[in-house]
Amino acid sequence: MKSRALLQITVTTTAEAEDVVATIMGELLEQPATGYTDEKTRTTRVSVYCPQPAVWTAAKRRELAAALQRIKAAGVDVGRARISTHPLARENWAESWKRHFKPIVIGNALLVRPSWIKRPIRPGQAVVVLDPGLSFGTGHHATTGFCLQQLVRCRKTEQPQSFLDMGTGSGILAIAAVKLGYAPVAAFDFDPESVRVAQKNARRNRVEQRVVPRRQDLTRLPLRSRKQYDVVCANLISTLLLAEAARIVNRLRPGGILVLAGILKKEYATVRQVYEKLGLQQVAARNEKEWRSGAFIRLAGDDIS
Repeated sequence: MKSRALLQITVTTTAEAEDVVATIMGELLEQPATGYTDEKTRTTRVSVYCPQPAVWTAAKRRELAAALQRIKAAGVDVGRARISTHPLARENWAESWKRHFKPIVIGNALLVRPSWIKRPIRPGQAVVVLDPGLSFGTGHHATTGFCLQQLVRCRKTEQPQSFLDMGTGSGILAIAAVKLGYAPVAAFDFDPESVRVAQKNARRNRVEQRVVPRRQDLTRLPLRSRKQYDVVCANLISTLLLAEAARIVNRLRPGGILVLAGILKKEYATVRQVYEKLGLQQVAARNEKEWRSGAFIRLAGDDIS
């Protein structure tokens, strides 16, 4: 039986606008957006792959076009921002990624590679094997890369450390945390397809006994949590980071590190201010393209209401 085709929705834009366009498309179509730049033509394409083509309607197209016009008016160079669609076999989609996905190396500590690329492993280097899937989180996006770097930086090999991954996507952060020696490791995502893919990736990396990604809605978690973690990654959209700040912080132990990512640069100051009012202090930050990510230490000891 043939697998159902995907509907590929693509915006042809500029490298500068890639991440902003990906965010807009992801939120509008409720599917992760991926982008790549052709090195020969310097053309950047951002795509969403919809498993249910009925999601793409004339109204959605108008909404996307209007959103592109708004960011253009705000000064972002989106180029022609041409919208195109065509059906794509799942097998062809998977093969297309092989031309663009490269290994990620974070010092001597961590290597993330696709299954079709073999690379010498350095002594003591943790290895995560991850092939691109429909779920966001291959590690190449700036926000995911920052989270991986912080996982490596925060790991203290001489002592146990726990880790919580909010919005796990492909499971890359949770799997990397297990490989780096964090325990226990917990992960959740609201999207059932992301959870399925993350569980599959955990099995592939033989860590399914040490992390079981689960489906969970952050907004429905208790405000306070008896379980607190040494390191928490929340790679989420800014609106969720702001609305659920107290829930997020209450899952971080005093002295622990919270990594916030998925934040547009223009929104970062507001996010930082909210978390600092809750007793956190920024210890690291990084800009990449239109994004800014930050790591914060929790100074306050009481749960936050």
